[in-house]
Amino acid sequence: MILLNGAESDHITVSDRGFQYGDGLFETIAVIEGRPLFLEHHLQRLTEGCSKLNIPKPDLKLLADESYFVCKQAKQAVLKIILTRGSGGRGYRQPEVIQPTRVISLYPFPEYSNANAELGIKLRFCDTRLGLNPALAGIKHLNRLEQVMARAEWDDPAIQEGIMLDINNDVIEGTMTNLFYAKGNEIFTASLHTAGVAGVTRAIIKNLLKEHGISLIEHDYDKEILLTANELFVCNSIIGIWPVKQIEGLQFAVGSLTKQIQAWLRHRKEKALANG
Repeated sequence: MILLNGAESDHITVSDRGFQYGDGLFETIAVIEGRPLFLEHHLQRLTEGCSKLNIPKPDLKLLADESYFVCKQAKQAVLKIILTRGSGGRGYRQPEVIQPTRVISLYPFPEYSNANAELGIKLRFCDTRLGLNPALAGIKHLNRLEQVMARAEWDDPAIQEGIMLDINNDVIEGTMTNLFYAKGNEIFTASLHTAGVAGVTRAIIKNLLKEHGISLIEHDYDKEILLTANELFVCNSIIGIWPVKQIEGLQFAVGSLTKQIQAWLRHRKEKALANG
């Protein structure tokens, strides 16, 4: 099912600025037993993105109601919310009156092997580099050409994800995930001040680490530092956490700290679903 501004439709005007310029935002949300998981977190991030892009704040209750309506019959699925600036404006100039377009759609849940979460995955480094833009860093805007180009670099089914660096050769994220690594009892991740997407699952993991007294350091680091890690894992709202077992031939253990964080995240998901 697809809702376009509240009505069932799969047609959007070609003058919409989301289509014309990528002028908008999106959220991708796991659906379990008819419930969009961590919906309030996603809507909060959507609101923050609207503030950065100067798109009028959406009606969060309306978005939530429409999301639950679309998801109500789904046992397991993926919900996507798109919010654009709407139509109008001369060239890049924004219209004087902005009437955002909202699209809420449901997709089948991807068929990932359970081994990804249990035994770990293989990664590669991507050649495509992320540009630097502090004004857009962190938000999930519609301009994802860098990720599209990076994901096109391989078709080997044995490699589940690619690591993206910025133009300064700092490690930022995966093509579809955020990346964490562990050394000793400390966890590290990219700062995302100038590039990358600040994922909802990334934020939840940060809170879990704080609650359990695990030190988290957000910093800029290169791939040489990454390859000295004891443990690595990637995360997003659909896959949860996948440990990393190999990067371009270098082997890593699926460590106890990663497994513990996976357990904490599973518990947090169960609690969120139980509370509705």
